[in-house]
Amino acid sequence: MIGLPRVHHRATDSTNARARELAAAGAPHGTLVTADEQSAGRGRQGRAWVAAPGDALLMSVVLRELDPVLPLAAAVAVADAIGADARIKWPNDVWLDGRKVSGILIEGRPQEGWAVLGIGVNVGTSEFPEELRDIATSLALHGAGTTREDLLAALVERLDHWLATSPGKVLAAWTERDALVGRSISWAGGEGIAAGVDETGALLVELDGGATTALDAGEVHLSLQ
Repeated sequence: MIGLPRVHHRATDSTNARARELAAAGAPHGTLVTADEQSAGRGRQGRAWVAAPGDALLMSVVLRELDPVLPLAAAVAVADAIGADARIKWPNDVWLDGRKVSGILIEGRPQEGWAVLGIGVNVGTSEFPEELRDIATSLALHGAGTTREDLLAALVERLDHWLATSPGKVLAAWTERDALVGRSISWAGGEGIAAGVDETGALLVELDGGATTALDAGEVHLSLQ
């Protein structure tokens, strides 16, 4: 069951770092690490995750039942917990009205049979730094009265559901919330029209001339056009 046992920190460097330590020491599947504040939170490609103490849901889960669609299932679970208006921006962000409300970071050692799923959700943030105001949002700014603990309970339940759901249903649910489909995108290797994801979680892109390519999340930084 996701969420048990739970370790909570008032302050830590990174919930993912603490969860990785627990996983390496043999912590069971579903072990949850939460924090009120973290000083070294990270997103994909080393980006910092910044949140004032108590404003964000900061959590990491130890997983020992690994599946290729884990990134997709995690994103669907987060979007479900946030609400019907949430959309998923490939590969690991959840948006509300085109702004990031949540980020997901998966790290681990598959050869040792474990992964750590890190999730951050802006819950009570009322104001962002100037450089983030046009790209970030929070549940509070969208009028939601959800507390961090209420959201955590909903998210744990959704993770339990979606991590046990068949890949086909996960992909269908992800597709319903796809924020990029039909949009022009570019990356270091080219540009095209986003056309959904495949069963491995790769982004499908339609190129000029009708060909399709698949982009791996670990290798690509997208720009929207």
